[in-house]
Amino acid sequence: MSTAVPQKGPGPGVGLPVPQQQQLREISPVYLCRIGQETVQDIVTRTMEIFQITRATQLPNGVTQSQAAYQDRFGKLQEHLRQLTLLFRKLRLLYERCVEMTPDLQESPAELVPYVSEETEAVRMETCSPAVIQERREVLEKVRQKNQEMKVLMDQMRNLLWDVNAMLTMRK
Repeated sequence: MSTAVPQKGPGPGVGLPVPQQQQLREISPVYLCRIGQETVQDIVTRTMEIFQITRATQLPNGVTQSQAAYQDRFGKLQEHLRQLTLLFRKLRLLYERCVEMTPDLQESPAELVPYVSEETEAVRMETCSPAVIQERREVLEKVRQKNQEMKVLMDQMRNLLWDVNAMLTMRK
C-alpha cells in the first residue's frame, strides 16, 4: 500500500501528490489550445443565446406584460453574462498557460489573430512538405472565415447595445 507523498520545497505543485504533479506537467500546449478552441465556441454559443433572448423580448409599447416573464428573461440574461465572464477568464488562463509553456513560439502582437489585413508578413519558415504548406493555408483560411464571423457578431452586438441604450434612455 503506497501513498502519494506531497513534495516539499518552493515552486509549482507545492503540496500536490507526485502523480498529480506529473499529470499537470504532461498537459501539452496542443491540448490547451483545443480546450481554448472549445471555450471560444462556448463563448460564441452563449453570445448567440443572448441574441436570441433579446430578440424574443417584446419591447415595452404601453401594454402591460407579466413582470414574472421580464424577471425570468432578465435572470437568464444575467446568468449568460456571468457565464461569459467566466469563459473569458478561462480563455485568458489557457492563453497565459500556453504562453508559459511555449516561450520559443511566441509571436509579436502585430502577428496575432485576428488579422487586420489580408496580407501576412513573411515569416521565417523551414522548408516544409507540400502537405504541411497546404494545411497551413487551410488553417489560415479557416481563421479568416472565423474572424469574419466574429466581426459580424461583434457588429450585431454593438447594434443591439445601441438599441438597448436608446430604449433605456427613452425610458428615463
